[in-house]
Amino acid sequence: MENRSFYNEILTEHNLHPEFKHDLPDADIVLEGVNPSCGDDIFLKLKLDGDTIADGAFVGDGCAISQASADIMIVGRKKDEALKLGETFLKMIQGEATEEEIDSLEEASALRDIAHMPARVKCAVLGWRTLKEALQDGEKP
Repeated sequence: MENRSFYNEILTEHNLHPEFKHDLPDADIVLEGVNPSCGDDIFLKLKLDGDTIADGAFVGDGCAISQASADIMIVGRKKDEALKLGETFLKMIQGEATEEEIDSLEEASALRDIAHMPARVKCAVLGWRTLKEALQDGEKP
């Protein structure tokens, strides 16, 4: 029950007081992420400083899970570290991550129970999938 409470607390906090849900007009990379099946739609915006994500934001609409997951950003990380964390997040959602890997996700580990909610998996991974595409392809605004 403690995990469920932590999950709800993290989800609620990121929905009521999102840290990264705002425009970022000087973003170096802008990429749209869409879940056509449920209507989640975000624009991920990243500002890079060399190989480091100096700032990040998103705008858009979607369910509580997609919005909270997108708000758990990895600003201040190197691109390769961000990609590794993204891969670990996907492994966690697929139920394949070790406890040590899950712990490395810090706050994002609160979404671990999504692995048991197949209908919500696409919601949880939207921001992370978009981040991976943005860092690998690097669309300019």
